[in-house]
Amino acid sequence: MNLTTPLMLHAHRTPQKVCLVYQEKEYTYQSLNEEVNCYANGLIAHGIKKGDKIAVFMRNSDDFIIAAYAVWKVGAVLVPINFRLTATELSYILGQSDSVLVLADAELEDVCKEACASLALSITIAITPETSTEGLLSFREMRTNNIDETGVTIAPLDDAEILYTSGTTGKPKGALFDHNTILNVNVAYNQIARLEEEDCYLLVAPIFHSAGMNLIFLTTMLTGGTLVVQRDFHPVEALKAIEKHKVTAFFGVSAMYNAILQVPEKSFDLSSIRFCAYGAAPMSPALVEQSMAYFGTNQFYNYCGLTEAGPGGIFLSPEQHKTKLGAGGKSMPLTNARVVNEQMVDVVPGEIGELTLRGATLMKEYYKKPEDTQKTFVNGWLLTGDLATIDEEGFITVVDRKKDMIISGGENVYSIEVEQVINGHPQVLEAATIGVPDEQWGEVVAAVIVAKPGETVNEGELQQYCRKSLAGYKVPRKFFYVETLPRNASGKILKYHLRETIQ
Repeated sequence: MNLTTPLMLHAHRTPQKVCLVYQEKEYTYQSLNEEVNCYANGLIAHGIKKGDKIAVFMRNSDDFIIAAYAVWKVGAVLVPINFRLTATELSYILGQSDSVLVLADAELEDVCKEACASLALSITIAITPETSTEGLLSFREMRTNNIDETGVTIAPLDDAEILYTSGTTGKPKGALFDHNTILNVNVAYNQIARLEEEDCYLLVAPIFHSAGMNLIFLTTMLTGGTLVVQRDFHPVEALKAIEKHKVTAFFGVSAMYNAILQVPEKSFDLSSIRFCAYGAAPMSPALVEQSMAYFGTNQFYNYCGLTEAGPGGIFLSPEQHKTKLGAGGKSMPLTNARVVNEQMVDVVPGEIGELTLRGATLMKEYYKKPEDTQKTFVNGWLLTGDLATIDEEGFITVVDRKKDMIISGGENVYSIEVEQVINGHPQVLEAATIGVPDEQWGEVVAAVIVAKPGETVNEGELQQYCRKSLAGYKVPRKFFYVETLPRNASGKILKYHLRETIQ
């Protein structure tokens, strides 16, 4: 079995079931499978061979879905790339991944040309939907009228995708996965979400990211459900889609939920929602509770994972939200999670350690980076770089990234704890904390704040608010105000950017 098998099986079993909706276009499982075959045969006609690396540099669209499946049907390896990258950043990934072809949106043509021109390698560019530029292919031109399967044999352990990390520090690294491992991710996620054929999942997270690709897109296809894809996230458009398509499942990062909460309640009929999920970045208990009230359901799941794990890691079920709200949870199916010290010994409850993972959803390696791979795995355990605690019942709570921990006067300050308190303040939309240099204390806590629309945050009042829940050394000493917080594609706040720009 490989990643295209579910599409082919559903095309035979439920051929007229709508599986993909994008803008005004609908695809049934049969029509999508046939369309994919037309492009897969086109890739073969253009010389693409099994094992070739093919980059997809697109926003969310039906073309992205079709391109991904076509790549897999010829036995090639998919390299999804963040469409926001500059030519320099794109050039690095294309070269490091050994890509021979990049499928890109027309609006990204200039970035692609500049990126490819800087490489010694010859990389073909195919633009979607079409191009009149001399020397470039149109994605549509690659399409044939051959709806037959390619006949390429794809084994479960064949390489399937290279997912590049967000690059919050240094150059991004490519996490390499085979077909079987990604299918394990799909199965593990569905043991939690329990998607069925009747479910309709709204996909607003970027498909190039592991959550959008492996958790939402591929798991929905595995279960025979319907996927509603939006090109970008916009809160009103997302709510319109939920009402129009009777969406039953939604996944968002904290910033998305925050944006949705700014839309007047009861503006849309959200009664079709069966469950909501959040992840990628911490979400304050206050925001979770507000979102539950807004969507009218307590069926919320927290997923705390990372790209190198598929994504996989730990999760908190709706039932566990009642007593453990704010925790990351326990290990996902097919995964084991531990919190360990530097000697790889399990910490005692309440002690800070590093979250480590082991299981059937982990990457094979960092592509062409054996030293980084060796540093990341210890006796089969993946070091996540997340600092965490574990309680007497086995629930794990991530408190910070190793590199983001603040040391003030010799005391460790974990930013997530401070941020959750600040985010509970009625005038604060969201906040991030970083350490800034201080002659007396070495570092002090600085809060970077986005105020709610029309609100003003009083610093003295906010400090007093924090002192009710935090020890004095954890209370922010400096405050900075911004309109938005810088984030990577997965929704994580880029604290290195804040440290570089705010002092």
